[in-house]
Amino acid sequence: MPKIDLGSGQLDSEQRITLGLLTAVHDNERVSQRSISSELSIALGLTNTYLKRCIKKGLIKVTQAPANRYAYYLTPQGFSEKTRLTAEFLSQSLNLFRVSREEAGSLFRKCQLNGWQKVVLLGNGDLVEIFAMSAPTESIILAHFSGNLQPGDIDYGLHHLSDPADLKAFDAAIICDMTDPFRFQQIAAEALQSACILAPGFLGLHKKPRPANDVVE
Repeated sequence: MPKIDLGSGQLDSEQRITLGLLTAVHDNERVSQRSISSELSIALGLTNTYLKRCIKKGLIKVTQAPANRYAYYLTPQGFSEKTRLTAEFLSQSLNLFRVSREEAGSLFRKCQLNGWQKVVLLGNGDLVEIFAMSAPTESIILAHFSGNLQPGDIDYGLHHLSDPADLKAFDAAIICDMTDPFRFQQIAAEALQSACILAPGFLGLHKKPRPANDVVE
């Protein structure tokens, strides 16, 4: 996925550090505090402070790992907070349009390579609009599902689906919701094979959050 520069947005320093920390843990559960400190360019003590704060808030769980190491992972609350901060950052910066257009181009090319012509966009918000305007209309037929509109409504210039079961008639789905993408992933999973459910990389859906009471061996 395109690199997101956390230094160029309008998030305050606390939000940027929290987002960077949650992203580092999401990407690698075996990540160390020292490597997080280096990646975020902050002092090791500050990393420890923010990590403890995220654990106290229930955003991150920590368990003992072999060789006197620790394993960290995001709880569902941590996953939601990471998604919220990412959406807020992108929406407040010039990165949203640039990053989303690049992601849209990549995902629509994947659809074309797989011969997926009927594609449904899932969710609400700016991301839906950006993907709708980025679609190669000569080879992709788009529709939209959000679960909120009334039958027959047209949204973002697309035909709106009112029933989740209608997704079964499509070749692929692209999740475009920055508020609750995991919910739309679950909806799509009821109708389509996992290989046909796509999403921008910055939504972090390639890795599911663990329940807060889960235990890492």
